[in-house]
Amino acid sequence: MTIHKARFARRSVLQLGAAALATPTLMRSAWAQDKFVCKIAHSEAIGSPFTNAFDKWVAMLNERSEGRIDAQHFPASQLGGLAQLLEMSRIGTIQVTAAGPDSEEAIAPEIAATAGAPGFIYKNEAHVDAVLQGDIGQEISQIARDKTGVEFIAYGEVGFRHLLTKDPVTDLDSLQGVKLRVPEVRIWVDFWKTLGANPTPLPYSEQYSALSTGVIDGLDSDYFSVLGFKWHEQAKNILPTYHWFLPKAIRMNAAWLDRLPADLQDLCRSSAQEVFAEQRSINRAGADQALEDLKAVGCVVHPFPDDEKAKWEDKSAVLFEQFGATSPETAQMIAKIRALG
Repeated sequence: MTIHKARFARRSVLQLGAAALATPTLMRSAWAQDKFVCKIAHSEAIGSPFTNAFDKWVAMLNERSEGRIDAQHFPASQLGGLAQLLEMSRIGTIQVTAAGPDSEEAIAPEIAATAGAPGFIYKNEAHVDAVLQGDIGQEISQIARDKTGVEFIAYGEVGFRHLLTKDPVTDLDSLQGVKLRVPEVRIWVDFWKTLGANPTPLPYSEQYSALSTGVIDGLDSDYFSVLGFKWHEQAKNILPTYHWFLPKAIRMNAAWLDRLPADLQDLCRSSAQEVFAEQRSINRAGADQALEDLKAVGCVVHPFPDDEKAKWEDKSAVLFEQFGATSPETAQMIAKIRALG
């Protein structure tokens, strides 16, 4: 009996030892199962405030999750053009991209209205904040989740857009027939057609070559992107129209987000909101300096007086009714946005 007990005790010790040795392996296995790859891909220029914000967010996700999230960043259309990235974010090939809410025009036109549609809808940056950082921002995030499979977890911005052209455009007369690159979105085409330009839908990544080959005569953009993508090398004339304010929704695949543990879901949302609140502040503070930088590399800024701007606003105002006719929800959204201005 004594020998039996001794053998039993020895066997128990060996089993405990083996279990102890196996524990790190089991822990490593569980840890590996809890690691979530988060591919973040977008079309913004390297070095822009927007891309810099994504760099910061990636580092924050990796650090604060203690490695449970493996966030990877692919800026400047490295994984595809905007249309491809949007589809990839919907089906989950990538987990995050950024785009204006107008990108969902075909599926949810009421969302498109919050991206400045159909032009001159936002009065200033305070008006933008009242819309996107309030109830409307939460509402369109839920609409996007229900209709497209992505959640707008935060809102960044590239700011107001202006005209960049090879030949000077200073008023409506000189705008007529000018070939302007536009996104492959109907509302942008309608806006410039209404004003008399010749809108030419092209992928974001093709704008430099299209300018250099004469496929387009100009484009509309924020100042940071003009610098970052060096479009000023092909076109030197700037008209500061402030015609369109482009917010960028940080779009996360909802199915991927829902699979995360609750604490990581909270981390994704809260950290994105923290980072892109800072990005909005940096973007606004730096816009004037970006314009000065463009002047320094030879761009000419033409005046756009209030009376001329009023002509553009009056001519394009018909689009509010036309775009609102897309659906009752769209008309209601336009009304709500304009009421906050």
